Amino acid sequence: MEIKKFSSPPLFLADNLALDFINTEYGVGDDRHDCFDDDRSVIAWLETAGVVPAGVEAPPELLAEARQFRDAARAVVHAAMKSSAADLTVINRILERGRPETRLTWDQDAQRYHVDVRSGADSPAGLLWPVADALVKLVTDEKFEYVRQCEAHNCILLFHDLSKSHRRRWCSMATCGNRMKVAAFRNRKGS
Repeated sequence: MEIKKFSSPPLFLADNLALDFINTEYGVGDDRHDCFDDDRSVIAWLETAGVVPAGVEAPPELLAEARQFRDAARAVVHAAMKSSAADLTVINRILERGRPETRLTWDQDAQRYHVDVRSGADSPAGLLWPVADALVKLVTDEKFEYVRQCEAHNCILLFHDLSKSHRRRWCSMATCGNRMKVAAFRNRKGS
């Protein structure tokens, strides 16, 4: 089994699966990076995020579906941050087509009932459904008000501020936070 290397490494710093998915496209200004460059890179991200087990094959058109879903998810989050409506067509399509089928079954060997969940792991919508489900939970949660965009100049990353004081300002203190603090220090010294 070939392990997919990311051309742009994924950033898991948003404290939310849906926001981390949106953040698979990141950068500052015109310097943008996309973690998704083919179907296998989407599967690799889903594996890294713990959404699918190792060894899942990438169905055709997964890259196109993931990018379209990512753009729609970003639009919905930004619209929710502004308390406005957005086009939900793509998200609802993934929620509908990818929803796992849950059935109650009888296990004759164990002599008991159990839940049998069949996911659509053979379709792009089935693989992306857990992320769409996380998005729905995020934008309908009362703690959505703590979703923020990084305050660093030109950074497009989003995060869910789950800190006790809810005063987090940057996607990552190690990158943007440090950059902004150094810039502020230089501005003070130069004045």
